[in-house]
Amino acid sequence: QVQLVESGGGLVQAGGSLRLSCTASGSGFSINAMGWFRQAPGKPREWVAGITSGGSTNYADSVKGRFTISRDSAKNTVYLQMNSLKPPDTAVYYCNVPKSTGPGGYWGQGTQVTVSS
Repeated sequence: QVQLVESGGGLVQAGGSLRLSCTASGSGFSINAMGWFRQAPGKPREWVAGITSGGSTNYADSVKGRFTISRDSAKNTVYLQMNSLKPPDTAVYYCNVPKSTGPGGYWGQGTQVTVSS
């Protein structure tokens, strides 16, 4: 019932920038909070950033000062502006939207971000 369209990943040199976007459609999700996660090979998926419908944002320590999460509520879209990228940022990035009720949420398909040295 929920469709997520995610884009923006790619290959970038260290110090470069990328902007990820994810648009949610359908029913059964909540836009009260949206976020981004990432998973590097051999590592668990980790939370990167989140934003509430009121515009409050929070970031993992590893990306503070470099990444910016934003949203366009009218479009059910969340963005992740990634600046000053580092090789450790290399991962598959996933967007997440909560379910309208109950725990858990929905995931995007993932987009690969690769940062070269």
